[in-house]
Amino acid sequence: MSTALLALLSAYVLVLAVELPDKTMIATLVLTTRFRAWPVLAGVSLAFAVQSTIAVLFGRALTLLPESLIAAVVAALFGIGAVLLLREGFSAADESGEDAARQGVKPVTFVRAAATSFGVLFAAEWGDASQLATAGLTARYGHPLMVGVGSLLALITVASVAVFVGHKVRGRLKPKLLQRIAGFAFAVFAVLAVWQAFA
Repeated sequence: MSTALLALLSAYVLVLAVELPDKTMIATLVLTTRFRAWPVLAGVSLAFAVQSTIAVLFGRALTLLPESLIAAVVAALFGIGAVLLLREGFSAADESGEDAARQGVKPVTFVRAAATSFGVLFAAEWGDASQLATAGLTARYGHPLMVGVGSLLALITVASVAVFVGHKVRGRLKPKLLQRIAGFAFAVFAVLAVWQAFA
């Protein structure tokens, strides 16, 4: 097996193993319960492509950034997301549980849903284990393109699974309940990031 192929396979397997139980999958699943599947997949895939590129090109330099700074920024972003989702989830309006499309409210556009998904996952991936793994494998194998492709394919695989599950769950649960679950999930991520920042 060539070194380039080994680099691609190593990146795919390692990143897949790291991301399956990670916040990336949960955040993608939560976003899919909030927005349509295709814009979420497009947004998170673009975020992963950018983050994989950053990890490959500047991965070694990223490891020099203070982890507490990265964790604090991630905590703030997840905290803001939690507040917004919980406020909407517990609002007095729309207690019937019907979604916006059924109420005649203009649905979220593809671009807005994709941009929101991009922003959430782009922030969540900073300093993540998959980003550090991608940087380390690049240094080890010396094949940045193959490592980047393997990492990106693994991230898109995880996102696709999360989008599929989220899409199936979305039609069976009330939107208010989904917003509350998403808000509490984001709050947990924020607390974990705060703990990481000050640990």
